[in-house]
Amino acid sequence: MAAAGGTLPPPEEEEEEAAGGGASNFPSGFSPPPPFHREPMYNWQATKSSLKERFAFLFNNELLSDVRFVVGKGRQAQRIPAHKFVLAAGSAVFDAMFNGGMATTSAEIELPDVEPAAFLALLRFLYSDEVQIGPETVMTTLYTAKKYAVPALEAHCVEFLTKHLRADNAFMLLTQARLFDEPQLASLCLDTIDKSTMDAINAEGFTDIDIDTLCAVLERDTLSIRESRLFGAVVRWAEAECQRQQLPVSVENKQKVLGKAISLIRFPLMTIEEFAAGPAQSGILSDREVVNLFLHFTVNPKPRVEYIDRPRCCLRGKECIINRFQQVESRWGYSGTSDRIRFTVNRRISIVGFGLYGSIHGPTDYQVNIQIIEYEKNQTLGQNDTGFSCDGTPNTFRVMFKEPIEILPSICYTACATLKGPDSHYGTKGLKKVIHESSTASKTCFFFFSCPGNNNGTSVEDGQIPEIIFYT
Repeated sequence: MAAAGGTLPPPEEEEEEAAGGGASNFPSGFSPPPPFHREPMYNWQATKSSLKERFAFLFNNELLSDVRFVVGKGRQAQRIPAHKFVLAAGSAVFDAMFNGGMATTSAEIELPDVEPAAFLALLRFLYSDEVQIGPETVMTTLYTAKKYAVPALEAHCVEFLTKHLRADNAFMLLTQARLFDEPQLASLCLDTIDKSTMDAINAEGFTDIDIDTLCAVLERDTLSIRESRLFGAVVRWAEAECQRQQLPVSVENKQKVLGKAISLIRFPLMTIEEFAAGPAQSGILSDREVVNLFLHFTVNPKPRVEYIDRPRCCLRGKECIINRFQQVESRWGYSGTSDRIRFTVNRRISIVGFGLYGSIHGPTDYQVNIQIIEYEKNQTLGQNDTGFSCDGTPNTFRVMFKEPIEILPSICYTACATLKGPDSHYGTKGLKKVIHESSTASKTCFFFFSCPGNNNGTSVEDGQIPEIIFYT
């Protein structure tokens, strides 16, 4: 067989190298295996005290070999000797290659899609159980382990990647995890992106991801970043994608490469100032979309928009809900004044929304402003102008903040809800103390107090704001 690229030595020369060494052709960053052995071949078995030592001695050794692989392409290709029995014992793919119904009879097998360093790492593992992978070879070794169905080495590669996973390489590894169908690694990458979203999207690898990976990230409810900054990162990705596709970086081409990703940006979560300074001037949205979103920010009742308004909550654990009423009654009216209730809590939590009562007159839409105020400082910690639809039942209906609001123990806060709509149900037989017990046996205790002053009538005993939705 002709030498690939004219660089492979003929077998005779390679055998000389086996006896006396030769020039190494290993990539930088990879520790090459020991050179072919020069010790006397007679009775070499006596010098190896275990089966593992004897098989390790045969790794990358012409001695007793019955197959050769030409691994890699062009000038980087290498001839690597091996032993069919060892390979077939460690890999179902090799077993089929050598012993199956369509087994090869060739003494030399070309593997142009495999990197030599990765193939040597695979053979080293099959011969000796030794794992030799590094940052430069781990992805090619993972590919090779999957190609030849060696799940134990595959697991070592995933473990290596997991230990070296950081915010600045999370997107690069996420792309590879999706490519190699490694759901566990992909999940860990996404968790890292959730926790350190800003660092991850500022890393070089973010703009290299494909559109499907971008959409998978934008669909998540758990990113810890303001939507305006996320939009800026998506625009950067679109500019890089235009260059990859050799398209002029124009507004039209950015719209084209983004496609469905635009609909996954949660524009309603931005403030009107953020929207006006960024998306409204970007040209990526149509004039009609810009107008509709401005109306959504500024008027009541708010027009429906095509974009998701569900908050991204970067909190871990299970959502918790407490209800402070034991009974529901009918007819609570609204005149533009806020329903308010004060509360303290015994531990640090993050409130993400309220459960509110809806209409007694059947299906209805309400407009509502919700707030949490630190009582002593009269400081608004979070608010949202939004709406909700109810079905006429005495159930509660979720109204969420745009971002989680941190609540500290032993500080008094005021929960406010200003509703615009018909008479609703309301709660009675209120509790001054409500305890939520988690599956880990930890307790979160809420203490409620009536709120003096300008109040629509809600108190500890009865009224609105029956539920608080939170994470611990």
